[in-house]
Amino acid sequence: MTLLKIARMGHPVLLRPASDVADPQAPAIRTLVADMIETMLDAQGAGLAAPQVHQSLRLFVYHVPPARSAGEDDPPRPPSVLINPVLEPVDEEKVDRLEGCLSIPGMRGWVPRYRRIAYRGLDGHGHEVHGVASGFLANVLQHEYDHLNGILYPMRMVDLGRMGFDSEMARYGERT
Repeated sequence: MTLLKIARMGHPVLLRPASDVADPQAPAIRTLVADMIETMLDAQGAGLAAPQVHQSLRLFVYHVPPARSAGEDDPPRPPSVLINPVLEPVDEEKVDRLEGCLSIPGMRGWVPRYRRIAYRGLDGHGHEVHGVASGFLANVLQHEYDHLNGILYPMRMVDLGRMGFDSEMARYGERT
């Protein structure tokens, strides 16, 4: 496996919608997914979208570490992939979540996200997957899905005054 170079804010691939994955089982896609999981874990991220590694494709990898699990409705999850995903809110209820991004290193900000979402797409074997996510998983899925549509989390913020450096946010008790 190979660690991939992460695109930084302002890179054109991050600001445009990604293309569907034509063949989820293609060897190149399987290699990309494996390399993305390795890169995500090495960078201590919770998710990584293909545009973040210079691939304009509709797929992302994610996991829910035990420390981020919000209980029975949001259990820990091993590294997984969602290919050609579709996300929809279950209702209109939103919650502010403190987010960071591997493409915007050292920064965090409060972003309104749907509390519960329905998701569907394909797994790494090309099989359909679907479900309802809440808690940390719902947040990660929405954040990574935005990357597939050319959206970075500051574009979703309603108050940029609630954005800051990781070290300062931690210093003043701002945590997820």
